[in-house]
Amino acid sequence: MIAELVAELGPLWHERHQARLASRERKRAVGAGAKHRLVFVDRLLATLVHLRHGVTHDVLACWFGVDRSTITRAVGEVRPLLAERGCTVSPGVRLRTLAEVVDHLGSGGRTGIVDGTEIRVRRPAARRKDRDKFISGKSKQNAVKTMVLTDGDGRVLFCSPTKPGSCADITHAHQLGLVKFWRTGPPWRSSPTPATRAWARRPAVGW
Repeated sequence: MIAELVAELGPLWHERHQARLASRERKRAVGAGAKHRLVFVDRLLATLVHLRHGVTHDVLACWFGVDRSTITRAVGEVRPLLAERGCTVSPGVRLRTLAEVVDHLGSGGRTGIVDGTEIRVRRPAARRKDRDKFISGKSKQNAVKTMVLTDGDGRVLFCSPTKPGSCADITHAHQLGLVKFWRTGPPWRSSPTPATRAWARRPAVGW
C-alpha cells in the first residue's frame, strides 16, 4: 500500500513542488541551495502517522531528525494529495470540552474508558514549596498525573491537564468534574442520558 502511494503521489508532489519554485522570483539558479532532508517517502510516512495516531509534529521531528517546521510543511503538502486520492479523515464530531465528550458518549450509548496515568519527572527544585506533592504514593517516584478518556475503540477523546503525582485518580476526576458529569450528565441537559443513569448507580470507587 505504501509503495502504491509513493508511486502515485510522488510524481504529483514533485510536480507541484517545482511549480511552487517556478512561481516566485529566484535569487539562485535551479538546483542551488539546501537539499531536502526529508525525502518524499518520509514525508508520506510522517503524514500518515500524524493522521492515524495523532502524533504531534514535535515528536515526528525527533523521529525523523528534522526541524518541526519541516514536518509541518510536509504534512501541509502531502495531506491534500491524500485527500484527492480519497484518503482523508472524516469530519466526524469535534469535541472541545469534557462536557461535550461525556455528552457524546452518553447520547449514543457508547463505551467510555477512563484511566489515570503517571509520567515520571525530575524532582522539583529545592526552593519549590510544593515539591513533596510530586511524590507518587504508588510508584514512590516524582511524577505528574493526567486523566485520559477514550472510546471503546481506544480513540483518545480527552486528556486532562497534569496534576502532581500525589493526587489520587478519584480526586483528580472529582476536580475535573468528570464524576459529576457521569452522574448527572452535562449541565445543559434537563435529565441524564441512559448511559449516565447507569453510571450514577455505580459506586464512585468502582471506576
